[in-house]
Amino acid sequence: MIIMFLADGFEEGEAIVPLDILRRAGADIKTVGVGRQRDSKAPVRGSHGIDVTPDLCEDEIPDGMTEMVILPGGKVGSDNLYASAVVRDTLLAVNESGGCLAAICAAPYILGEYGYLEGKRAVCYPGFESRLKGAVISDAQVVTDGNVITAEGMGAAHEFGLALVAKLYGKERADKIASEIRYR
Repeated sequence: MIIMFLADGFEEGEAIVPLDILRRAGADIKTVGVGRQRDSKAPVRGSHGIDVTPDLCEDEIPDGMTEMVILPGGKVGSDNLYASAVVRDTLLAVNESGGCLAAICAAPYILGEYGYLEGKRAVCYPGFESRLKGAVISDAQVVTDGNVITAEGMGAAHEFGLALVAKLYGKERADKIASEIRYR
């Protein structure tokens, strides 16, 4: 299973675009509302006032079944993700099991703060580079380095989604989806 954490203040396009692309690829991906507990499926409010009802609450994440964690950005959303013990513990468990960690916009700083970017190429929204501790800063829109995928922001959400598909299912599947959603 793939987990995409949604915290109040998340950047909507950075979540919805990759989520859509992954579901087109047939991925088993669930959104998880940070700070939401079982039977409290309260919507998560995005940075532009768009509410999204998560698939799962924090206490509904199955143990040991997560192969990828995705962190959408947005400054407030990223700060709320960073403050969550559930996000921290899930990142640790997925990393230790050899899974993939992915973040876009401001959210790569979370991976940097927890030490997951040490010696890896990474990118983020301009201005957050100093928080990508140990990373080799890239000028690409999307960077895949080992088990970590980072992207610079909303303008790269489409390519970020395709990079996630390529990591999970291979470049051929990502190229197929790209050809289905592009008109030229």
